[in-house]
Amino acid sequence: MSPSPSPSPSSSPSPSGGSGACRVTATVNAWNNGLTQNIAVTNTGSSTINGWSIVFTLPSGQTITNGWNATYSPTSGQVTAANVSYNGTIAPGSTTEIGFQATHTGNAAKPTAFTLNGNPCTVS
Repeated sequence: MSPSPSPSPSSSPSPSGGSGACRVTATVNAWNNGLTQNIAVTNTGSSTINGWSIVFTLPSGQTITNGWNATYSPTSGQVTAANVSYNGTIAPGSTTEIGFQATHTGNAAKPTAFTLNGNPCTVS
């Protein structure tokens, strides 16, 4: 049996800028049958993210009625929040903040998982 070759150094760039490395902090302010949620998305990677979308699932009974700093579609269930013209770039170590107002039917919890451009984020 021949010895296995030693690993070759990887010098190829990542397939897409900023893939994977992100942290999300979500804060909910709820009342009667409404809430607002602020979401801070931090690029924890070493490359700039140019154009982004964040996917998360709203808890049952929540429906987005208004949003800021992103476009939201659809307004319930699994939602995609996409950048708008002025915040499409997130430099390494930088944070962009988005948010929305929603109605709820008693469940004012925040989403438990977020993906940025298809890659899971750490939730803090």
